[in-house]
Amino acid sequence: LKYLVLANMLAVSKINPFDSPEAKPYKDNPDIVAMTDLLTSYEQNKIKQFENILQRNRRSIMDDNFIRLYIEDLLRTIRTQVLIALIKPYTRITIRYISEELNIPMEDVESLLVTLILDNRVQGYIDQMNQVLNLKDIVKQDARYNAINKWCTQIKGLQ
Repeated sequence: LKYLVLANMLAVSKINPFDSPEAKPYKDNPDIVAMTDLLTSYEQNKIKQFENILQRNRRSIMDDNFIRLYIEDLLRTIRTQVLIALIKPYTRITIRYISEELNIPMEDVESLLVTLILDNRVQGYIDQMNQVLNLKDIVKQDARYNAINKWCTQIKGLQ
């Protein structure tokens, strides 16, 4: 069941593995409680709580070789989700601020940002001299495009 919870988080699935009746009896098992807490903080994008649970339950989570293999992937996934949510309202944001919020070094933040930019999950560029992420304002561009498109359609209708 621990591995099912891990796979569920790695797949970024919205399905709760504890909704099935077969899993209910194991819900109070100490190892499963740690994984359930991890799942809850993961779903709520609470990175600090997630890391605290990993620290508190080091024995039950990190001593499992299979889980230890995937913890870095899991941390990267939750950091990515939190990062995307964190930068959403901004057009400019310092890498230092992101680093403090995610509780990771600035180099790791930059690496995450580069990956997100290359994957087109974040529209922007990194100003390395000033350590700032500049985001493109997609909403305004879409509004302009829609207005121009509507204007062209109306002009065509006049012909």
